[in-house]
Amino acid sequence: MTNLAEELRRAADAVALLGSSSADLAALPDVDALAGQKRIAAARRLLDTYSVWMAATIAQRSRPELGHAGLAAQQGFLSPEALIQKWTGSSKGDAYKLVAVGTMMADAEAAEKQVEEALSSSDADAADIADFVAKVPWQAPIARAVTDGILSVDAAESIRAGLGKIDTAVTAEKLGTALESLLAEASSLNADEVFKRARRMRDSLDEAGIAAREKQAHDDRYLKVYRLSNGNVRLNGLFAPEDGEFVLSVFDSITAPRRGGVRFVDKEKAAWAKRIQDDSRSTEQIAADSLVQLLKIAGEADPGRVFGGRRPSVRVIVTEKALTPPRSESAEPGAAEPAAHGQIEGSPVPISQETIDRLLCDTGTRGIQFDEGGQIINVGRDERLFTETQRAAMAVRDGGCRWVDCEKSPAWTEAHHINEWLKDNGYTDLADGVLLCHPHHLLLHNRHWTIIRTGTEYWLRPPVEVDPEQKLIALPGKSGKL
Repeated sequence: MTNLAEELRRAADAVALLGSSSADLAALPDVDALAGQKRIAAARRLLDTYSVWMAATIAQRSRPELGHAGLAAQQGFLSPEALIQKWTGSSKGDAYKLVAVGTMMADAEAAEKQVEEALSSSDADAADIADFVAKVPWQAPIARAVTDGILSVDAAESIRAGLGKIDTAVTAEKLGTALESLLAEASSLNADEVFKRARRMRDSLDEAGIAAREKQAHDDRYLKVYRLSNGNVRLNGLFAPEDGEFVLSVFDSITAPRRGGVRFVDKEKAAWAKRIQDDSRSTEQIAADSLVQLLKIAGEADPGRVFGGRRPSVRVIVTEKALTPPRSESAEPGAAEPAAHGQIEGSPVPISQETIDRLLCDTGTRGIQFDEGGQIINVGRDERLFTETQRAAMAVRDGGCRWVDCEKSPAWTEAHHINEWLKDNGYTDLADGVLLCHPHHLLLHNRHWTIIRTGTEYWLRPPVEVDPEQKLIALPGKSGKL
């Protein structure tokens, strides 16, 4: 077993060698600064492992059945989380995370220890061993990955929370299979990305529950409008994902030029963007004024007019299965209907088949066809710029900016030609285009990064000054699998 105590000592010594002040670290060359950041991350990961172990210990000694004799109660706290938050100065969420992950790891370690003892005991028979094996929680691989330094505590909590608990629809076996797949790629993802993947896996395992969760989110909606003592009016609201993404899209389209949005080629749109950038109002003031203006327009609108000809861009992403008509009466009796779900572009929350049907009926949709390898079939190669149809298809495939760890949604991206149009005689094919946000698009061209494609996979090649070996970096899509 890995000696974490010795690893922690070495990691702490490596960090100490970086210097003893902010000035010392500021004087480091770029290469040493990057290496130093990795050293700090390694040391912090080891310390986080100790933190969750200690959190589990405190939680165990503060069990409710111990009453006032529990460790947290003795120190004047109502819960182990409250004690940990006070002593660490962390947030309530961080304290709950430490206890949750620590308890999960302690339970898994105890169960696996029983299995080891049973296997080494001459008195244990096959039935006893099988009983102990059955008690090992499905989350055990998460605990092992954290202990082995493969997974951070943040990522472990993302997996635990994202995959959820066992219920009648999602068995331990199903969760274990999903976990195995997730752990295979978790080391290359940050905690937020891991949570999204885990949440989507859970939704795929429990598609029947999507409609219920969707209804609950809709029932939780509210908008409060009230006047303050000084006469100002304050709004406070909560919207379900379907309506919330529409609200976000409206304000994104209004304020995008102030927040690093897409460059406009069209002269009129570029002029509008320049006016927004040069506006003396703050971004928040522009948003507030725009809301009032929208309400005025709505109040003055002709009640007999049918709206809907022009709407902010909110796309519904669906699989072919979701668009397949219900089976006919001649279908084989007893055969299950294929489950399906979709998602609203930019939102990690799935939507049910019923919502898909309603949205597609209300807004219409554009067919986007994929070949057997998962690549979108070309819709044109004679245009210099990618068409709106192509960009919509790329948004579904890429899910936003393809750059490593970038979370910009498709609305904040530009289409990049892998084979440059002029220099490489590049076609405007979907397969040879990827979405990049404006900052990363500029970085790619200005610092001589390149993107290459092998089949349906995309790779980022750093320049020599960043990586002398120019090791390829995988660029998976951000949309997830439906």
